[in-house]
Amino acid sequence: QVQLVESGGGLVQTGGSLRLSCAASEDTFFMYSMGWFRQTPGKEREFVAAITSSSLNTYYTDSVKGRFTISRDNAKSTVSLQMNNLKPEDTGVYYCAAIRGVTAIMNPSRYDYWGQGTQVTVSS
Repeated sequence: QVQLVESGGGLVQTGGSLRLSCAASEDTFFMYSMGWFRQTPGKEREFVAAITSSSLNTYYTDSVKGRFTISRDNAKSTVSLQMNNLKPEDTGVYYCAAIRGVTAIMNPSRYDYWGQGTQVTVSS
């Protein structure tokens, strides 16, 4: 069982930056690809970014390309999401999640473990 704990959310103005972090409990963290998802009330959880186990490949939804950067540190069992030039539409609860392999890496239903989420609010 992998336990994931997110941190770094908060309130920021449009154009500002936040850095989200996710710490994993497992020594096998390096075996998992990791993803970030976000959700707003009444909407389904949507894919934001993902990174493969060795950091060889990263994936982003179109709306965050050029603004968000996902990275990981396998030695520390952490994954981060650097968010720059934030927009009000980036507001939501952000979740990190772990998946074995890379198949359907953008599909939240394929992920094995989830954190509890951290709120990001971008004011206009």
